[in-house]
Amino acid sequence: MTILKRGLAGIAMASAVLFGAGHLTETAQAADKGYVGIAMPTKSSARWIADGANMVTYFEQAGYRTDLQYAEDDIPNQLAQIENMIVKGVDVLVIAAIDGTTLSQALQNAADSDIKVIAYDRLIRDSGNVDYYATFDNFQVGVQQATSLVDGLKARGAPPYHIELFGGSPDDNNAYFFYDGAMSVLRPLIDKGDIIVTSGQQGMDKVGTLRWDGAVAQARMDNLLSAYYVDRRIDGVLSPYDGLSIGILSSLKGLGYGSGDQKMPIVTGQDAEVQSVKSILAGEQYSTIFKDTRELAKVTVAMVTAVLNGQEPEVNDTKTYDNGVKVVPSYLLKPVPVDAGNWEKILIGSGYYTADQIR
Repeated sequence: MTILKRGLAGIAMASAVLFGAGHLTETAQAADKGYVGIAMPTKSSARWIADGANMVTYFEQAGYRTDLQYAEDDIPNQLAQIENMIVKGVDVLVIAAIDGTTLSQALQNAADSDIKVIAYDRLIRDSGNVDYYATFDNFQVGVQQATSLVDGLKARGAPPYHIELFGGSPDDNNAYFFYDGAMSVLRPLIDKGDIIVTSGQQGMDKVGTLRWDGAVAQARMDNLLSAYYVDRRIDGVLSPYDGLSIGILSSLKGLGYGSGDQKMPIVTGQDAEVQSVKSILAGEQYSTIFKDTRELAKVTVAMVTAVLNGQEPEVNDTKTYDNGVKVVPSYLLKPVPVDAGNWEKILIGSGYYTADQIR
């Protein structure tokens, strides 16, 4: 820790004593390996709550102090939280950015204080002060989603299939990887005529869903159904995230899909959230993608430990993630498709959920 950081940390700790601030547990106070600031985007998704909890657990087990903050999808709030962590004197910042293009000045301030930065799951763009990136193979997530969609469609009958496409938030770099991965599977079938995007809406500029908002996805699905499917059945929907899938399914149910002889279209997802796994078992959502956030937290702890020990963290990708200033060395974990046939083996067998949580 630099002299500047020690001084700033002392000020922050004194303020915590005087005003009751801070998030340090007794275990964390006893640790001495380092101080880790963890900036998460929101608590509106069960996935991010799990990410934060897992990181606190594994970092503190490894002997680190932690400061976990959620910004509730408010960019100025996240910026203020990160700046506050810098003032407190953290040694490392682990950041899952709300908007990966808005942090350049904050990261420069971190670099000026000799604070290392790990981008967590979402790439931070337009800054040379991102040291490493821990994430899943996001292109492969999209490939798996589209493959599941196609498999589900084929099981229902012969082409052509009428579908609609949904993308993630345009300010999240991952959303483009999900979409591009999916289109690498779907594009040949669209060109062949086996799959028809009935609305014609393709490309992230047309199908993106700001802030991954399920209500926005539901409203767009309502509009698509009323405009293009009054006299035609929709066969499938590419959804990149369970939270969007819930909104999409609500829209479809509103028109009678999933009741009587109206089968629910094939709808994909991501993150294996409890509500969506239950939806899969109920025959509504068709599939999701499981990303074991426990493993991502462990990778992040290992990266931080290496960085603070002056070592090079283990990475397995040094070409893919160009943030506009540099290619950020990355560690990519493998995503796993989940559907009604394998959910128990993957989710219960791994100990990620208990059977009581799902049933």
